[in-house]
Amino acid sequence: MGVCAMKRVDRSLSYLEPLGRQLARLRADQRGNVAILAGLLMVPLVGSMGIAFEITNWYMVTRAMQNAADAAVIAAATNGSSNYDIEAKAVAAQYGWVNGTNNVTVTASNSAACPGGGNTCYNVTITNTVPLYLSQIVGFAGNAHLGSAAAKSLTSSAASLQGTQPVSLCILALAGSGTNPGIQGNGSPNADLTGCSIMSNTGSTCNGHNLSATYGLAHGTNNGCGITQKSNGNTVADPYSGLASNIPANTCGGSYPQEPAKKKDPPLPASNLWTGTKSLSGNTIICGDLQLTGNVTINAPTGAVLVIENGQLDSNGYTIQTASGSGLTVVFSGTTAGAYTHALTGGGTFDIAAPTSGTWKGVAVYQDPNLSTGVDIIYAGNSPTWDITGLIYLPHASVTFKGAVNKSSNGHACFLLVVDNITIDGTASILKDEGECGAAGLSMPTASIPGRGQLVL
Repeated sequence: MGVCAMKRVDRSLSYLEPLGRQLARLRADQRGNVAILAGLLMVPLVGSMGIAFEITNWYMVTRAMQNAADAAVIAAATNGSSNYDIEAKAVAAQYGWVNGTNNVTVTASNSAACPGGGNTCYNVTITNTVPLYLSQIVGFAGNAHLGSAAAKSLTSSAASLQGTQPVSLCILALAGSGTNPGIQGNGSPNADLTGCSIMSNTGSTCNGHNLSATYGLAHGTNNGCGITQKSNGNTVADPYSGLASNIPANTCGGSYPQEPAKKKDPPLPASNLWTGTKSLSGNTIICGDLQLTGNVTINAPTGAVLVIENGQLDSNGYTIQTASGSGLTVVFSGTTAGAYTHALTGGGTFDIAAPTSGTWKGVAVYQDPNLSTGVDIIYAGNSPTWDITGLIYLPHASVTFKGAVNKSSNGHACFLLVVDNITIDGTASILKDEGECGAAGLSMPTASIPGRGQLVL
């Protein structure tokens, strides 16, 4: 190549030198790199913030739903009635979660599985569908839809067992005969069972008045008995049948004199005719009917048991009364053979206070549970008058009650009636429980009513 040609090439290359220097400076210049990187990272950054926002929102909403579900399921279990689900939804609504509103669903069940087994738990589930916001930037499509838009379904659930609490009973209808209703009230405006409750192991029906019992309970259907009425409760087992093992052996030898029904019938022996003061202790056995021929005062400071074998206790228009500080249990025992009456009869007054200690404490009248005939009682008017402190136990008796019961003159205000079934008619009056059965020595039977629910999940 000639010299002239080489010079022309050198001159053309000289034009590239400024461009090279510019490129070198650009390569060495780091200004603007952060902006570029920020631009590149903006998408994942916004997506992460969106996910964080969504998760925080979901947590807060779910936590609020859980609080509502907990409160609602406790309310449902505490309610324990057929409208438990209405109660649950009402409580959830108080927390702002209204069923069928703003994509909220509240469901309740009383047959849910329990953590410890069985399917007797109450359950409340709250679901809520919320829209998606920034999380869609990173491709999260949700698990539900609001219209055509992607959304997230949130769920909170709680389970509870129904709690129970005991209530004392002053009338218990065992209804072993199957009689339904076990408790029947007709009118009965004077029956005042304030402070205690009544229970029927079948149904109960009260027309015109609820007997003023604190709770009216029934294993079947309760129609109108009690200030607070409960149906479909658990039956109550006979709590006093075991006392029969303490009835002393029958020493009558098969002879049971009865009151003469006709003029030619033999009179009762003198041992079966009582009047005046009788000092008793331990067990006294009368074979056949016992009839009063005058007022009788029982003096039994340590408590006494009067056993009447195959007979009645006929007040015959007189009064049998326990003295101050004395206690008496009248036991009717014997056999179902024969036409015997095993009950209190006559037109006088039974003013009896049960013993406050010993085997028969708190028991005023006891029919042997082996007796199934001759046990029914019709207590009409005040014939006889019952002024009794303690338990009257008539487990197989059908009782028609039209009279009044007051406490014994020398006893505490405590009355408990255990029967097969009872009809309380008209102006029948029963003393209210004044909380003195403990002092009278009597352990009251109890029934269970729904108590506050207990969270289990």
